[in-house]
Amino acid sequence: MEILTIAIAAVVGLALGFGIAKMLEKKQASNTIAGAKKEAASIIKEAKAEGESIKKDKILQAKEKFIELKSEHEKVILARDKKINDAEKRIKDKESHVSNELGKNKKLNKELEDKIADYDHRIEYLEKKQEEIDKLHNSKVQQLEVISGLSAEDAKAQLIESLKDTAKADAMSLIQDTVEEAKLTAQQEAKKIIINTIQRIGTEEAIENCVSVFNLESDDVKGRIIGREGRNIRALEAATGVEIIVDDTPEAIILSCFDSVRREVARLSLHKLVTDGRIHPARIEEVVKKTRKQIEEEIIDIGKRTVIDLGIHGLQPELIKMVGRMKYRSSYGQNLLQHSREVAKLCGVMAAELGLNPKLAKRAGLLHDIGKVPETETEVPHAILGMQWAEKYGEKPEVCNAIGAHHDEIEMNSLLSPIVQVCDAISGARPGARRQVLDSYIQRLKDLEDIAFGFGGVKKAYAIQAGRELRVIVESEKVSDEKASNLSFEISQKIQTDMTYPGQVKVTVIRETRAVNVAK
Repeated sequence: MEILTIAIAAVVGLALGFGIAKMLEKKQASNTIAGAKKEAASIIKEAKAEGESIKKDKILQAKEKFIELKSEHEKVILARDKKINDAEKRIKDKESHVSNELGKNKKLNKELEDKIADYDHRIEYLEKKQEEIDKLHNSKVQQLEVISGLSAEDAKAQLIESLKDTAKADAMSLIQDTVEEAKLTAQQEAKKIIINTIQRIGTEEAIENCVSVFNLESDDVKGRIIGREGRNIRALEAATGVEIIVDDTPEAIILSCFDSVRREVARLSLHKLVTDGRIHPARIEEVVKKTRKQIEEEIIDIGKRTVIDLGIHGLQPELIKMVGRMKYRSSYGQNLLQHSREVAKLCGVMAAELGLNPKLAKRAGLLHDIGKVPETETEVPHAILGMQWAEKYGEKPEVCNAIGAHHDEIEMNSLLSPIVQVCDAISGARPGARRQVLDSYIQRLKDLEDIAFGFGGVKKAYAIQAGRELRVIVESEKVSDEKASNLSFEISQKIQTDMTYPGQVKVTVIRETRAVNVAK
């Protein structure tokens, strides 16, 4: 029973507590709502006040902007009105000026009309006078025709013929004097230019040959170079293509080969092998291969230095390589690179003297003999081959023609061509430039003279200019002028078919007639 009472009391207590809590919660909620309404009313009031303030500021700004735009608009209107007023003023000034000019023009027109009338009167007067003069002239001509017995046309024709003959004689005399003076002046100027050009170029004598001497520290090295049963020397000769002569010459070995590149490869390879001390066939092949590559790089470097020294720009790499290869080529003992450098300098000086492009002339002079350094043998003349290479690598037509025409294989079509030909002859024909074996040189001159003596009517024959010219003196009684020309052609064809010679041989046939009497 007590438990039930306690339970009922607990339930009643809980219900009372729950009711009190609800009442408190409701009271608190009403208080919160009242505070929120009050705060919202305050915020709305502040927002209205701030909105009014912003509205007033915006209205003020709009008024200021309106005033500013109005001021600018008034300025623009004033400026436009000023321009309109200025234009109106200018138009009025022009109208007044035009009216003044019209007044002046009227006055000038009147003066011109008066002058024209005066001129017309004078022209009529002159025409009348001209008619009177013509009549008088015709009467005088008729009188002269009667006196001379010739008509006016016949007299005019005779006078014209007389003047023609006089003018022809004077013109021929003037032309002859001019031609003679031009020939004399041209020869003097040409000699002066050539002499000045030669004087300004330093030259060297020929030093190239077909053998090189390789010096040794001692003769004991010779045995190691030869090797067991000669295997080392045979391997070296096979790898380089050079004949190696080991004789009794103390502390020296001779390297013999017409190709300077192969000879230089052999010399440098021998130097490396002797310095290293390991000499056997496998090592020889390895060293020769490396040396050949080194020489190729050196050739390119030589070409680059050469074109830089001469001030030549824009040369193709293949042409630069060909220029470098000329160092290891020689023509009759004259180093080809030295010869080409010399010709380039001569061409530059001569072109400058003649008022031509010296840089282009140097370029043509340097490249004129590149056809002499082909990698493979060819039957094409070196001048034509060089011209083909120059065309292939984009050289100018003047340079290509100068290369191809410097031995007259093709026709010259620019002033550079004769300059290159002349400078090539100067460089090759000077004393000490080239060297030949004396016996073969003398024999070639004798053969030239013997060919001339093989033709009838030849009295004397001389090989001159180092064998580049054959001068033939014939008997005038047996050989006529026409036959002398044919004889020159026949001798040149005989030399061309029967002999081997460098360059060209000029054949000159001289026919001389003498009449001799003695006064006693």
